[in-house]
Amino acid sequence: MSIKKLEEIIAGPIKTDDATLTIQMPGEKLKVGGHTFQLQVADDSGNVSVPATVMLIVVDTQAPTAVMIARDEQGNILSDNRIPFGSGFILDAKRSVDIGGSIVSYTWTMVA
Repeated sequence: MSIKKLEEIIAGPIKTDDATLTIQMPGEKLKVGGHTFQLQVADDSGNVSVPATVMLIVVDTQAPTAVMIARDEQGNILSDNRIPFGSGFILDAKRSVDIGGSIVSYTWTMVA
């Protein structure tokens, strides 16, 4: 079995003597969406096959993480989440993340 990093197959064709190729992704990752891979094989007489292809579809199955910080009207973090009566405030969700894509909407609700 041959083991290669994703960066190596992106850089160009990889020739092996093995019938399996394991792709590891310690650094660069395949983005969400379809990715087509191709294989050609050659025999001991030098004959080369017609290319075979497979499309792998990377799906985002991990939920994003919501992070909310309370700030005063000037944008200072409220370490104890207390504001004076009648003062405005800012709810900041800029630290929310999605490792498989990007956040496209924020839904704000007062629950109590």
